[in-house]
Amino acid sequence: MAPVLEARGITRSFGHIEALKGVDFDIDAGEVVALIGDNGAGKSTLVKIMSGADRPTSGHLLSNGAPLELDGPVQARSIGIETVYQDLALAPHLSAVDNMFLGREIMRPGILGALGMMQRGAMQEKSRTEFAELGATVSDLHSAVVNMSGGQRQSIAVARAAAWAQQVIFLDEPTAALGVVQTQNVLELIRRVRDRGVAVVLISHSMPHVLAVADRVQVLRQGRRVATYDAKRTTMEELVGAMTGAISQETP
Repeated sequence: MAPVLEARGITRSFGHIEALKGVDFDIDAGEVVALIGDNGAGKSTLVKIMSGADRPTSGHLLSNGAPLELDGPVQARSIGIETVYQDLALAPHLSAVDNMFLGREIMRPGILGALGMMQRGAMQEKSRTEFAELGATVSDLHSAVVNMSGGQRQSIAVARAAAWAQQVIFLDEPTAALGVVQTQNVLELIRRVRDRGVAVVLISHSMPHVLAVADRVQVLRQGRRVATYDAKRTTMEELVGAMTGAISQETP
């Protein structure tokens, strides 16, 4: 079966700077793939391209074996690709329910919907169901998220992405600045998303978290993919070696 999302020979230049130099990447449905690399390795640029926020200089994307052209994040979301950035993109003064449906509100039929009236009961029920199925720790569906902990806000952002994603979720440093308990909750949430059959691309600098949830690890260094590992058969030392150039599996 073809990967749910695949990048082949992706290059991206900014003037004379080559951020990506022929990068390949692949992920299957129901798989967690960690994308790691030192600062400046090209992780963010590659994710932006695969999530529709940027376009490559050359190379191409495929989805389930078919060519994929992404004109922007809106198109990516329309085909089931969601991204959770470090800033979470939550509206802080809105509730968990309102954030879950931000831009996807369920409107009432007829003229009431045209006047901006929403089906709040249906939105609340779907939010409650999604949070419960994913084990998201949300203390109050109706409280403004600005009053919630970092772990709860992260849970809401990931659960929102999972509610709408049909193919892939990109998670950018989802455990950064979280406490031990909150971190474990987010890692368990990632496992539950994977178990739904959704592919998860995890961008992280935390090697213990990568090894805890990833099925495979793909390593970028200086704009190239230099190694791919089975997460269950590798070590932190091996991953760090690939990131620093001490170890290389793939020929640039």
